[in-house]
Amino acid sequence: MQFREAQLDNGLKIIAEVNPSAATLAAGFFVRTGSRDETPNVAGVSHFLEHMVFKGTARRSAAAVNLAFDEMGANYNAFTSEENTVYFASVLPEFQTDCMDLLCDILRPSLRQEDFDIEKGVILEEIAMYEDHPHFRLYDNLMRRHFDSHPLGNVILGSAESISNMARDDMQAYFDRRYSPTNVTLVGVGNLDFDAMVDQARRTCASWQRLEASRVAEPSRPVGSRGVITDAKLTRQNIGLMCQAPSGQDERRFAAQILANVLGDATGSRLYYALVESALADDAQMTYSPMDGEGALMTSVSTDPEKVAQVLGVIDEVFRKFIDEGPGEAELQAAKNKIASQATLSGELPMGRLTSVGFDWVYRSESVPLARQIDVMFAVSADDVLTLAQQCNLPNATLLTLGPLENLPA
Repeated sequence: MQFREAQLDNGLKIIAEVNPSAATLAAGFFVRTGSRDETPNVAGVSHFLEHMVFKGTARRSAAAVNLAFDEMGANYNAFTSEENTVYFASVLPEFQTDCMDLLCDILRPSLRQEDFDIEKGVILEEIAMYEDHPHFRLYDNLMRRHFDSHPLGNVILGSAESISNMARDDMQAYFDRRYSPTNVTLVGVGNLDFDAMVDQARRTCASWQRLEASRVAEPSRPVGSRGVITDAKLTRQNIGLMCQAPSGQDERRFAAQILANVLGDATGSRLYYALVESALADDAQMTYSPMDGEGALMTSVSTDPEKVAQVLGVIDEVFRKFIDEGPGEAELQAAKNKIASQATLSGELPMGRLTSVGFDWVYRSESVPLARQIDVMFAVSADDVLTLAQQCNLPNATLLTLGPLENLPA
């Protein structure tokens, strides 16, 4: 296993975790842009642009792009978050040149007006679909309430209004600014030829225009608040709580992982036993999201509307007991074992390792082997987790519910 890095004159960063014993390779472009980098008039443009990247280039039509990936037998896709847009593919080593040529090509899409108009309808359908999904709807509204005026409260998909009003030239201007090579990292993992990867990127990407792509980095200042969204069509009450947590650059992120696992893993956690096993809720989980200069712990619960008061009381009791006592040694060890197992199983394949390697670099400009990350995580003590829980102020989290209830219980 060897870590390699290079940079083109225009600022494009290229990194790779080379593993000659791997049977495949994975590669992707990590663009440091997402909904937090958008202005209100182009809300949703990052995600919209993700779709448009696959709609053709000066050399290829949309059909040709998909056909080229299919002919390689590639596993390929893309995703957009509040902070990043990632385009990736995994192939056999003999297809490295073809895969890299295609990825580099689509990162400079044509953005044709006809494709833009057609895809706008697809995005509007996706927004409508997500509005019908309580989990996504609750998440978007909870992020907006928790982060308030901070850009992290921006909705990834945007709104029907912002997408309908968006012009193709608005997207082009956003692309020119945010897809600058200074804001992009090319990442490779697995059985690949790094020198050939760099040479190919230099031939294909060196002409990309270099521009500055800054990001608003002012800290958020959440204040715990309570709210309810009433929807009589729903039969379950969906509860969301969110509080501040360590950022993606904070060493306490390992303790935050363990905290979320002990309190809210899908099985075997404190919330699971207190709510799901007791039949008070059909789902109860806590997730940790490390972000650029920020972080969040989100608890999500689905329950009968008549049980909301009892459920909220149990959650408060679980949180307060935890910040008084911290984790027990057995549950601390179990959480570490689960996190290590999940990371190891994911990291066995280059495709599973790609995002970890990419985000280590995007957020911290570092390369940390998986084994070392696991060692650091196992070194976290019960006191570390307890201290973090107290700092996160779990009982005073932002609270929002979505369901048939018109008011929250006192």
